[in-house]
Amino acid sequence: MGKYIEVELGVKLYVEDLGQGEPVVFLHGWPASSRMFEYQSMLLPQKGLRFIGIDFRGFGKSDGPWENYSYDRMADDVRAVVDKLGLERFTLVGFSMGGAIAVRYMNLHNEHGVSRLILAGAAAPRFTRAEDFPYGAPVKGVDTMINDTHKDRPAMIEAFGKQFVGKQPSKPFAQWLSTICLESTAHATVRAMESLRDEDLRGDLPAITVPVTVLHGVQDKICPLELAEKTLELVPQAELIRFEESGHAMLFDEPDKFNETLLALLQ
Repeated sequence: MGKYIEVELGVKLYVEDLGQGEPVVFLHGWPASSRMFEYQSMLLPQKGLRFIGIDFRGFGKSDGPWENYSYDRMADDVRAVVDKLGLERFTLVGFSMGGAIAVRYMNLHNEHGVSRLILAGAAAPRFTRAEDFPYGAPVKGVDTMINDTHKDRPAMIEAFGKQFVGKQPSKPFAQWLSTICLESTAHATVRAMESLRDEDLRGDLPAITVPVTVLHGVQDKICPLELAEKTLELVPQAELIRFEESGHAMLFDEPDKFNETLLALLQ
């Protein structure tokens, strides 16, 4: 069932909370919402697990304040939801931007309540290239996406969606994914992308002590496989599971493998 949880004065996040058993908290990618995990929201409760999907501020059904879309603020929002739900031992699953925020949560909140971390196509250690980090997306490319959002957000999302999956999606699927992304506010879309462009997690990753599994598509054009490899250098205990036939969204490109892997990790 869906519920709203206040994370700061006047700002409520939408949270989908289904099933009973061990909690599994899902953090979505940019610029989608927890609806991108709808297949997992049906599967996990059938397997005796509790699915919890959080819509970040400004995305999905959550409130969209004008400011505060930093990794710190969104990690604080996750902590507020965790505390409100009384979660003590849960698996945290972060996809793309959600993976970046999961990493910041682990450091900023001392891994509060997390027993296992799963990073899927995560935008870590950082999303964009820097002088000392020649991996990831070029900053100019991100700036172009931000400018395109100001000019024609639906067209930007359609173009982004074509990179999102490695296999050619059906037209209904592409429309479904675009609809989810268009539910986000325009300003959150821009401000969260600015955070993706500017923030760095190289100082956060070494602080992680819980078991970590990194899931990554070999053909990922948004967060290239090199990012996963660099994450493993900073988190020595992490395990990498490669999705050979997947682009960025392995949960759509190889759904059976993704779900089987997820369930195996949760046993």
